[in-house]
Amino acid sequence: MRVANVAGRATLLTDGGWTDVERASGGRFPADPQQLFEQWDEFRDWAESAPPGGDVELNPAELRSPVPSPRQVLAIGLNYRDHAGESGFAVPEHPPVFTKFVSSISGPYGDVVMPDGSVDWEVELVAVIGRTAWQVDEEHAWEHIAGLTIGQDLSERDKQLSGPVPQFSLGKSHPGFAPMGPFLVTPDEFDDPDNLELGCAIDGEEMQKGRTADLIFSVPVLIARLSAVLPLLPGDVIFTGTPAGVGLGRRPPRYLAEGEELVSYIEGIGEMRHRMIRN
Repeated sequence: MRVANVAGRATLLTDGGWTDVERASGGRFPADPQQLFEQWDEFRDWAESAPPGGDVELNPAELRSPVPSPRQVLAIGLNYRDHAGESGFAVPEHPPVFTKFVSSISGPYGDVVMPDGSVDWEVELVAVIGRTAWQVDEEHAWEHIAGLTIGQDLSERDKQLSGPVPQFSLGKSHPGFAPMGPFLVTPDEFDDPDNLELGCAIDGEEMQKGRTADLIFSVPVLIARLSAVLPLLPGDVIFTGTPAGVGLGRRPPRYLAEGEELVSYIEGIGEMRHRMIRN
């Protein structure tokens, strides 16, 4: 199952094409994509036999984040060995966790206004919670995932690494610094949701390429570790970490520049495109 946020309305891919969820369900399910996660199990059951629809013409310019306003945004640092190495850190024994503030969320296409400083890229698999997860074990973790999408953990490194204590959340939460999309794809759509290729390019030059099978802490492990501490709520998102190839890890460092296009992709989900601009 594939779900999109088209101009603020939940939209489902059916046999007849893209279909407005609220209209097709006769109001049983909300138009608001975020509210849909509160009824996710019921929605999934309905979607299996949803009318063919096809009443929505998919315009990329109208696509928004499939998860526009989660209550919690959790992000994991140093979750690929090669990225930990390029960042000068040892492989962590426990997942390093930070947040990106909700106001940084944006859609899969469009412009990103860069602040002053050194703006870096980090393509990531994003897992979205569909059922409250509290003290869940690894074996049952996937049962609590609504779906997967692409994320970019854009980071202004000067702020992020400013002392005396690093400001990870602030440096990674400028407006537009958490684009997600273009679709939310349910785990059953993948041959193996634990092994997906992901990567990004700048103006056609490959910057990152990896596989989620190389995550130090897999999606099920992250669900188990995080839910041991706090409840994960329907519609919450987890940025699972980035592979090697970020600008900070290059010698010399290389950061995004005005006018460059950043293209991010994950196998089986699609791609996002963002143009870097300045005010």
